[in-house]
Amino acid sequence: MGPTIPLKLHWLVTLGTLIIALSFIFIRLRASKRPTDAKKILIPPLGMSTGFFMFVYPPCHIPISWAMIAFSLGALFFATPLIRTSRFEVIDGDVYLKRSKAFIWILLALFAIRMLAHEYIQSFITIPQTAGIFFCLAFGMLLPWRVAMYLQYQRLLQQKATLDKV
Repeated sequence: MGPTIPLKLHWLVTLGTLIIALSFIFIRLRASKRPTDAKKILIPPLGMSTGFFMFVYPPCHIPISWAMIAFSLGALFFATPLIRTSRFEVIDGDVYLKRSKAFIWILLALFAIRMLAHEYIQSFITIPQTAGIFFCLAFGMLLPWRVAMYLQYQRLLQQKATLDKV
């Protein structure tokens, strides 16, 4: 059983996580008001990949099977609704991410599920191991979502180029 943290600190961490999640939603909504490009789509998973350095720290070590399961759960259950609600459109020759009304609700639901799962898993393993598992889960969500967005973006650019030739 992992160590427990004081209740006050626990609530502060939860509140901090909620603030970060709400900031993410706010940033995503603002980003849909500006044109996008390949860099804006691909840089987040590249930047997040540096988080794998956490596994250099021995207390964060987890079995590879746990990491693969967490990544797979992120890809299957967390990325899928995001992929389905992320669409692009061309406006005045620029590509924009089309805002989905369901996007915010999906992010909030995923956040709630993640927090509940975090609470449960943290009671069985150490806090650094829990962090490692949930990092793999988050990366498993982000990478397929962004790859799908990039592929959709490239298809839209090809369609736009074809229409421009005609």
